[in-house]
Amino acid sequence: MSTPPAQDPLSRERAHLGSSRAALRAMREDVENLDITDVTANWVNAAVLQHQIDERIKALADLSHTPLFFGRLDYLHAPGADKAEGAEGERFYIGRRHVHDAEGDPMVIDWRAPVSQPFYRASKKDPMDVGLRRRFGYTSGDLTAYEDEHLSDPSEAAATSKLLQQEIERPRVGPMRDIVATIQPEQDEIVRAGLAGSVCVQGGPGTGKTAVGLHRVAYLLYAHRERLARTGTLVIGPNKSFLHYIEQVLPALGELEVKQATVDDLVAHVEVRGTDDATAAVVKGDARMAEVLRRAVRSHVTLPTEGVVVVRGSRRWRVPAYELETIVGELLDRDIRYGAAREALPQRIAHAVLVQMERSGEAPDDRVQDAVARNTAVKAAVKAIWPPVDPAKLVLRLLTDADFLAVHADGILDEDEQKEILWSKPVRSVKSAKWSPADAVLIDEATDLVQRTHSLGHVVLDEAQDLSPMQYRAVGRRCTTGSATVLGDLAQGTTPWATRSWDEALAHLGKGEAVIEELTAGFRVPTDVIAYASRLLPHIAPGLTPVASVRENPGFFEVRPTTVDEQVVDACEELLRNEGSVGLIAADARIPALTEALAAAGLTYLGPGEETTAQTRLTLVPASLAKGLEYDYVVLDEPQAVVDGEPDERTGLRRLYVALTRAVSGLTVTHAAPLPQQLA
Repeated sequence: MSTPPAQDPLSRERAHLGSSRAALRAMREDVENLDITDVTANWVNAAVLQHQIDERIKALADLSHTPLFFGRLDYLHAPGADKAEGAEGERFYIGRRHVHDAEGDPMVIDWRAPVSQPFYRASKKDPMDVGLRRRFGYTSGDLTAYEDEHLSDPSEAAATSKLLQQEIERPRVGPMRDIVATIQPEQDEIVRAGLAGSVCVQGGPGTGKTAVGLHRVAYLLYAHRERLARTGTLVIGPNKSFLHYIEQVLPALGELEVKQATVDDLVAHVEVRGTDDATAAVVKGDARMAEVLRRAVRSHVTLPTEGVVVVRGSRRWRVPAYELETIVGELLDRDIRYGAAREALPQRIAHAVLVQMERSGEAPDDRVQDAVARNTAVKAAVKAIWPPVDPAKLVLRLLTDADFLAVHADGILDEDEQKEILWSKPVRSVKSAKWSPADAVLIDEATDLVQRTHSLGHVVLDEAQDLSPMQYRAVGRRCTTGSATVLGDLAQGTTPWATRSWDEALAHLGKGEAVIEELTAGFRVPTDVIAYASRLLPHIAPGLTPVASVRENPGFFEVRPTTVDEQVVDACEELLRNEGSVGLIAADARIPALTEALAAAGLTYLGPGEETTAQTRLTLVPASLAKGLEYDYVVLDEPQAVVDGEPDERTGLRRLYVALTRAVSGLTVTHAAPLPQQLA
């Protein structure tokens, strides 16, 4: 490329962007042209290597509408050099991925690299040896502006970044995007926290807690790639719509291997076709159920009353009942998994036989012990003492057999609680049972009591405030040997069993040592909107700090009385004249009426989680599915109906708080019925 005029910094930066894109294409072509014919021993190795190459090619894709770099750092001194030596500093372009030229010299530095950290944390008070920080502005992938901060110049006053504000307020069309260009210092500290420790992030609407959690995964994969490649990572969200909304964030950062799931996906041992009323669901979700299940599983163990006689050739070896009882007692005292103990029992019996053989002068080896463990008499004894347990059948018996439940819930659940969870009608089999989501979690707990659940290296749990204690235990089982990032907002808890405190939740998760961080700066919700929604906080979460919006634009906000549904549609049409997405959020019971009104007006719309396009920017959202989603503009229909749609007022007000805080640029509240008094 021709060298741009020296006096034109913008042209120079555009030239570097062009060169960087060319270098990224060359990197991708190098991978595409790899020949693995002579380096694979067999077809399995070839398939594995080809898969890795294909994933690398995907990771090197140049997304035309995504800036390759968004910032620049000019260091005063070379990293690691003695400042007294006066070593000339280096210049680094900060982007979503690493890009190097043909000689291997970096043209863009990955935002997760240590040398990039000052882009997020350097300030006038602590410039971190950075002389200049430059931010870039883009329009449809084209570099159009830049903005400089001279951090080491005391004469230059600190100022709010206009480009940063524009990026935060940029209209949202399509799925959730990354915030890598706008990460704030307090967010960056959480993102870069070490893998060994777990972190819990309490954050109100618009504080970026979901984005922080996703970027933390991306950072950990960068810093601990080999370890997490072996152990795995998982992002857990509240529902499929939410997961669909966030699914493009990590691929945009070059991370393609992170799996996503809901808690229901994790515990899908049986088909869920039923539901529980709130009272039954609360009891089933209570952590006390874990002890009920443990007792029920261990009740299958029967202490032996007769010995075991093993015949080998002409010799008979007898393990008396009292010795068997000692072996069983030791296994019970160790409190290991039921299935693991059952597998150990025949080996323990065989070992007792081998001791007798050695005393008689024989010299048996491990093969003899294995043969004794497989002996018919030993197998029969194990089956009688420690029979196999089917977790689903066990839970089915607890829920249908009042006497069985009473024995194992004695002193744990009172009689009323036991009656609440007992099924009123008998069930013939596991397959014919109409299992509820809470039942599936109980089966998962029982399954873990029998056989250890596989643990991952890191788990991100979003919208955690809605989980029951038993659901926390189910997630915790997936990271017993790894760490977790827990994200949520106590004020947005909308289930009857919603989390009361993070300390309690983390204890159920098995991560009581986790550090609790609080994000209170709001980057998404406009000032007027969050101030209006915060009127509900004293009624739904009195101890929480209200979110303080850092947006310079106060946003559009209006409360509009209506008389007919057509006026709600009119409000949507008005907002659609602006650039960006529009969400029409309403109580679930109001969705059919609004569907008809939208159809009558000829307005096309999407369902929650579906990707908006330039042609279809309106989404009709039931209030029960609004959590975690965001739109440039929101029309909130009938706040009182949202409150009335929940089993109690506090849960209803929390649901309303969620719905009120989904807007990025503007909110119109429409109502025919009086507004809830808490909004007065």
